[in-house]
Amino acid sequence: MSPGGIDSERPLSALPSVQARVLAFFAILIAGTAGALIGYSFVKLQCHGDCAVPEGIGAIVGGVGAAAGVAVVAVLVLRAMGEWSTIKAERAAEIDAREDPGP
Repeated sequence: MSPGGIDSERPLSALPSVQARVLAFFAILIAGTAGALIGYSFVKLQCHGDCAVPEGIGAIVGGVGAAAGVAVVAVLVLRAMGEWSTIKAERAAEIDAREDPGP
């Protein structure tokens, strides 16, 4: 039996599924795009005349800020999913051990 109390061929891992990681990646990209559009629009509304540089800075700051915020949330969600699946597997192993005491 392994140290975590679960007998299996693969090592115990809190790594979330590939699908969850891909969805988190696309959520970060979408948030970055939305933040860039918001930052650009915010500067465009307030600037008159030659505003190419301020609009670009607004887009970059908005995009990076939004992407960073969603990235933090995505990491926390992925960690929680990994811990939840580990806890679920440990509880299933405990129930199996109680039902089948073995020799």
